[in-house]
Amino acid sequence: MAKIPEAVIEQVRDATDIVDFISQYVQLQKSGKNLFGLCPFHEERTPSFSVSEDKQIFHCFSCGRGGNVFKFIMELENIGFQEAVAKVAEFSHVDLPDSVANSAASGQARQDSPANHLIQLHEGAQKLYHHILMNTEIGQPALDYLHQRGLTDKTIEDFGLGFAPDQQLLKQYFDQQKVDYQELRHTGLFIENQSGELRDRFFNRVMYPIKNESGQPIAFSGRLLVKVDDQPKYLNSPETDIFNKRRVLFNFDQARNVIRKEGSVILFEGFMDVMSAHQSGVGNGVASMGTSLTEEQIYAMQRVTKQVYVCYDGDTPGQRATNRALTILRDNSSLNLGVIQMPEGMDPDEYRKKYGEEKLASALQSARETPIAFAMHYLKSEHDVNTDAGRLDYIDQVLKLLATVTSPVEQDVYLTQLANDYQLDKGSLKQQLLMIKPKPAKPTRPAPAAAPYSGDYPQAGYQNQEPPAEVTQYQQAPPLNRTEKAERGLLLRMLHDHSVWLRVTGIENFSFDSDDYELIYMLAQKYFQTHQTYAPAQFIDLITDDHLQNMVIELESLNINEEAADEEVDDYLRVIMNEAPLEKRLKQSQQALNEAKRLGDADRQRQLVIEIIKLQQQKQSNKRA
Repeated sequence: MAKIPEAVIEQVRDATDIVDFISQYVQLQKSGKNLFGLCPFHEERTPSFSVSEDKQIFHCFSCGRGGNVFKFIMELENIGFQEAVAKVAEFSHVDLPDSVANSAASGQARQDSPANHLIQLHEGAQKLYHHILMNTEIGQPALDYLHQRGLTDKTIEDFGLGFAPDQQLLKQYFDQQKVDYQELRHTGLFIENQSGELRDRFFNRVMYPIKNESGQPIAFSGRLLVKVDDQPKYLNSPETDIFNKRRVLFNFDQARNVIRKEGSVILFEGFMDVMSAHQSGVGNGVASMGTSLTEEQIYAMQRVTKQVYVCYDGDTPGQRATNRALTILRDNSSLNLGVIQMPEGMDPDEYRKKYGEEKLASALQSARETPIAFAMHYLKSEHDVNTDAGRLDYIDQVLKLLATVTSPVEQDVYLTQLANDYQLDKGSLKQQLLMIKPKPAKPTRPAPAAAPYSGDYPQAGYQNQEPPAEVTQYQQAPPLNRTEKAERGLLLRMLHDHSVWLRVTGIENFSFDSDDYELIYMLAQKYFQTHQTYAPAQFIDLITDDHLQNMVIELESLNINEEAADEEVDDYLRVIMNEAPLEKRLKQSQQALNEAKRLGDADRQRQLVIEIIKLQQQKQSNKRA
């Protein structure tokens, strides 16, 4: 495997703005000097994922993950460093040496993990199914079916559609490649009989690949080509180590960048609706993997946008599903919601087939309405408004709904509509509306005040973390002692201020008490041999240990003054060089005293007590100095 030259790595890093790259995956908003969003590595309600444009690094104050742009994509997609560099280079339009690009493209640079093995097997299965569909006689009926549905070859290619014939071709394909039996068992692509034999799970089905956010196939959904009474119309892969249907949105990998540009996502009910929209030039559509939205799917959308439009079928079941989806979205997110009501009660795929792609694209833009407007239509369908009782109940339900609307103008629009529809006095409706009290909003927590640096103990950066006030709930790390604070503060100053670096490195036999900080210090010495200035994103690449990388990121997440005061550095050095050794001797003497007590050695106990008292007096004297 060809190693990427350091100069090429620096070229890719310099050409890439980490904010632009991460914004493909996370919706970021400015807060102070940094940008914040919902962490892509775990689910959270309050944004704690920070990106520093100045330092070109990211850090989650909740889960602790952090690093530069290469580390981000390595963590997100579980890939190796070389493949990460290749992906970032592609994003920034940087040409890599052919040997490196070919190695990354072939998957040789991936991390060797069971998950990546499973993904590679699914990639092989997708290629086989797609080849059968597009290039073989046995795949022609399935290709004819898709063409009859109005899908073009480009759309078929874009989504990687395929066909699984009746013959057991997938098992034969993997047997020829000598794939391990146990690996095949864990793919979900096969069914195991009582004698332990594996047979293709999918046959006589049009195959829709299900992909993760990185565009890698992790499962399949197969639609019967010819109806069979005892078989389901659609058959999905079972859940595996790489596929959890609660976490997956169909087409999210292709739609994500379009969602960013459009500022919204359209949630469709089925795969064909998504593909019809895509073919019509509407690329921000996704579909859930099941009948009901999950919190994980909602979280994925909320990471990249603030606006969701629900576009389900126009029939009665579809309207109920729309109402259910809006309720789930409202209860589990802060997303702005809207509804797209397809004309004539059709679903998007039916509408495209009847009126064409241009008409579908237009309808998806023009047929939008607010959740309140949808709810009024939906409630009307649930009541018999031709009777007095049904009409009164409907009006009561609508007024309760309007009581939740915060905009007076929007409220007035719907009150006017209600009054006109049922020949009612608008003033009476307003009066009744005032009698309905909406639930009070949850109080917001005020931001805690930051304490100024007093000089009493080294605390630069510890009182003024970068995340917004809401993120303080995550700061549950054990408190640091004086030595830890001093070492942390001094190391950060040394990295960023060359005069402090020269001052400390000029001290004979200087070392950090913490092994971790000492290792970072040694790595920094190596770094400064070849670099004139300090760049956190560059320094991180020199560190191979994840724990040390995270420690550097935590250092960089501290908010300190631009320049180090001499008094501050003096305080750090006094604690590290005077107090820290005393603390270590005190700890050793206390341990020895405990051992002497256990052995019943009275003379040794007396000596150690005197020694401890002297050390404590010396410690107090140093503090007063």
